[in-house]
Amino acid sequence: MDSLGLPQSSDSKNNIEQGEDEQKEEKIRDLKASPAHSTLALVEPGSKDTDPWDLPELKDTGVPWSDLDTKGKVLRVLGSIVKFIALLGLLYVFICSLDILSSAFQLVGGRAAGDIFQDNSILSNPLAGLVIGVLVTLLVQSSSTSSSIVVSMVSSGILKVQVAVPIIMGTNIGTSVTNTLVAMTQAGDRSTFRRAFAGATVHDFFNWLSVLVLLPLEVASGYLYVVTELIIDSFQIQSGEAPDLLNVITDVLTEAIIQLDESVISGLATGDPDAQNKSMIKKWCKTYSNTTLQNVTVPGPENCTSPSLCWIDGNITVTLKNVSETYNIQKCNHIFVNVNLSDLAVGLILLALSLLVLCSCLVCIVKLLNSMLKGQVAAVIKKFLNTDFPFPFGWVTGYIAIVVGAGMTFIVQSSSVFTSAITPLVGIGVISIERAYPLSLGSNIGTTTTAILAAMASPGDRLANALQIALVHFLFNISGIILWYPIPFTRIPIRLAKGLGNVTANYRWFAAVYIICCFFLLPLFIFSLSLAGWKVLVGVGVPLVVMLIMVLVINALQKRKPGWLPSGLRSWDFLPLWAHSLDPWDKLVGVFIAKCCCCCKCCQISNDSQEHEEQESDEHCTEIHKEVYDNPMMSVDKAVENETRIELDNIKQTQL
Repeated sequence: MDSLGLPQSSDSKNNIEQGEDEQKEEKIRDLKASPAHSTLALVEPGSKDTDPWDLPELKDTGVPWSDLDTKGKVLRVLGSIVKFIALLGLLYVFICSLDILSSAFQLVGGRAAGDIFQDNSILSNPLAGLVIGVLVTLLVQSSSTSSSIVVSMVSSGILKVQVAVPIIMGTNIGTSVTNTLVAMTQAGDRSTFRRAFAGATVHDFFNWLSVLVLLPLEVASGYLYVVTELIIDSFQIQSGEAPDLLNVITDVLTEAIIQLDESVISGLATGDPDAQNKSMIKKWCKTYSNTTLQNVTVPGPENCTSPSLCWIDGNITVTLKNVSETYNIQKCNHIFVNVNLSDLAVGLILLALSLLVLCSCLVCIVKLLNSMLKGQVAAVIKKFLNTDFPFPFGWVTGYIAIVVGAGMTFIVQSSSVFTSAITPLVGIGVISIERAYPLSLGSNIGTTTTAILAAMASPGDRLANALQIALVHFLFNISGIILWYPIPFTRIPIRLAKGLGNVTANYRWFAAVYIICCFFLLPLFIFSLSLAGWKVLVGVGVPLVVMLIMVLVINALQKRKPGWLPSGLRSWDFLPLWAHSLDPWDKLVGVFIAKCCCCCKCCQISNDSQEHEEQESDEHCTEIHKEVYDNPMMSVDKAVENETRIELDNIKQTQL
């Protein structure tokens, strides 16, 4: 009906609908002519093409130096000096906390490590020896400590050099977990965590890949043992003493907190029965030993020191022997010297406190570095650390980084300290992962030089074996560098670390899964198979390795040459989603975390705060709704729908 109440013809209705359609098409044509469909595309152009591994620009948000008056410039200089001093202090406490963390792990797991080392039947299996090296280094959190235990066992004749080689390889793997744990503290920011975790795990992948190649080679040919034996036989090596470098500074604080008795630790490893009942906490720092010649009763004449110093009185045989007595003179001055607690209790206390201090120092160091490394300062440091030499000497830069990493590790006498210190720098974007890789390789070499100097302090009759096992550690790392660094194509650890960094950036919980699997579950699984014997190890291990290799090959072909594969293997879609994607697991973890958070909120948040949160969530949803309709296409469609609905309502009303 029209406005006068007269019925309309069907032609007039068709004309109305045709006109509405033409208006819609005209608006859509105008929309298609628009260069951007959303303000988001204007704000972030080309965001899809951004490389997540590019180093971020640390922009200076403060007032430029030229705009400051004299007072402002003085205050800025003083502030920078205070920040630098605070950074040095935090680094000092950070290194000391790592040292105390190592002592805590020795108190907690030192006796278990000693028991593990004493079973020679297990150590004779190369895979078991490798896993024992990993687990013991995890227990004591120090490759220097675990390798020194191995050196002492070799020099005392308890272990042969051939048996100790896989254990030394395992200590190299176990020490890389520390900087991986340090990277976990930067999980707050996705981009920072991606770089930090990749910078930490590049060390892990280098060690694992080196073991995968060199351990079978060593078992088959004895490569490391033969080469180091030739080196020992070729040089007239004299005893020496390992120098104290950074320890001179850090021992002031660490020895005021805890001191360990190294003789007890070595005694536990070598199976000394007297060490079983002694505490690893050092009580007496100054002692006096007096040796006197005394009459001693022995079982028979064959036990006498010499026939001239032997007397038989009835059924008793007496001889003269040198008897040493130790007198305690002065107690140590550390905190736990008079505490009546077990080694385990003291170790757990120190473990909790050192982890707390370690994480706190790391967070403060990252914040200080972020505040200091801005503008021109950041540009200069990045250029100095990440720029290669001009052509044709660009290849030299990486080798200089290896030398720098070795020198710095030799100074701090711990690869864990050095790699843990550069991990935050990789995270905030000061050091690239391509530069962190050679620095980590250098740290592996630096920690072996300390072990060599320590082995040279062995007695003359034990020097050769102790030095040989230390050289095995050195040659292992040199061989790994030759395998995985000189040719750019062979730098596989960098590509693997970046892939893992991308995964952990999207699924942060996967970082914890990686640490637990690679450093605990996998070594324990291999250790269990090796205990069952070679038949079980080969029967279970070989099919798993073959299946893993097949999966890796298929993955590579799917990305590069999918035409070479059957149609069914060109993707993993034929498998359940949980078997080839982390999304279902991510949802499961999200639900679990949400339930935990929900329970905590129900216990802690009042009803008023809940209403406030609901109101904020409603506002947030409204904002999202508005942002969605910021797209002109959707806005025009909505406007057209509203106009059509209003006109139809008018038509119905006029018909009535």
